Amino acid sequence: MKTVLISGGGIAGTALAALLSRRGFAPTVVERAPGPRGGGQAVDVRGVALEVVERLGVLERVRARRTLMRGMSVLDGDGRELHRSTESTFSSGRLDNGDLELLRDDLVRILHDRAVEGGGTRFVFGDGVTALEPGEDDVLVSFEHAEPRRFDLVVGADGLHSTVRRLAFGPEEQFARHLGMHLAIFSSDNFLGLEDWQVWLRDGEAGYGIYPVRGNTELRISFGFAGEPLPEGRRDPQAQRTVVAERMAALRWETPRLLKALAEAPDLYCDTMTQIRMDRWSQGRVVLLGDAGYCASPLSGQGTSLALVGAHVLADALDRSGGDHRTAFTSYEERLRPFVALNQDLATENPGGPAAKESVERAKNAISLDG
Repeated sequence: MKTVLISGGGIAGTALAALLSRRGFAPTVVERAPGPRGGGQAVDVRGVALEVVERLGVLERVRARRTLMRGMSVLDGDGRELHRSTESTFSSGRLDNGDLELLRDDLVRILHDRAVEGGGTRFVFGDGVTALEPGEDDVLVSFEHAEPRRFDLVVGADGLHSTVRRLAFGPEEQFARHLGMHLAIFSSDNFLGLEDWQVWLRDGEAGYGIYPVRGNTELRISFGFAGEPLPEGRRDPQAQRTVVAERMAALRWETPRLLKALAEAPDLYCDTMTQIRMDRWSQGRVVLLGDAGYCASPLSGQGTSLALVGAHVLADALDRSGGDHRTAFTSYEERLRPFVALNQDLATENPGGPAAKESVERAKNAISLDG
């Protein structure tokens, strides 16, 4: 039984743990948060990723938690409606396309529950990796709090700013490609009284999207604005709130109330729209998964599908190779790279229009789970 440390308890890491434990591996997931992370935006499970959740046995759970939007309104800077649609929304595309949209935290919880049901996965919350010492037969991993421990394999599924990637491959700056935008997401009470309806406003290089969740009792609010990456020192939550408020202050309509909600939000997520592009995703017994290795950015709309499909391909490769990591990691990259390339390209293509829609349909199904 191969021991596998998975750094990161998000969608990619938790899905991999569930998949590996069913194949006879012994995964341990270490996550810095005190529990499964809450907050975040609505995410889409599309194309072949739907097959992954079906194979995991959680498709009906995902379907039961899906959002139920009736449509959306697009507003100008003063809040006047420019366009409305009951056929599609910006967050999930066409409402009749068979994709499943649900909150990120709901999907993480579903995957977490699935991972622990078989009893083969151990979760360690409130801790993180600090050092890796590769050996011939294993990797000695040091943690912030727990005692060092040896694992047969280490998977970095710890997101855009991956610690495992930095320790095994070098500084983030080598691999990051900033796309010129920032995203901030937070929760609030539904003070706008929206009922299964999204609202999107843009004026110049800033804008926001608002949609109700949890039976219309809560809002998820997404702010977006152009600009260069924030300095390292501006990444703490209070500094981020200040920067976001400054960038959004010129917008009108309900912006003052939204900024008040931002100041009070318990779950702000703020980061750059950035892609990670690497020549290889493995180094010895260490391998990267999801955003840590090939973040496409939220602009692609395919981050969740990349995480789920990547987890399945990696688990399948390890299973087929009998745990031989060299063979498995080579197979993982060969099978997944074309799928990643198509989906990363979605973030830089011109949105809207038949050509872009065709690209989305092609990209979300451009891989077979059976190799």
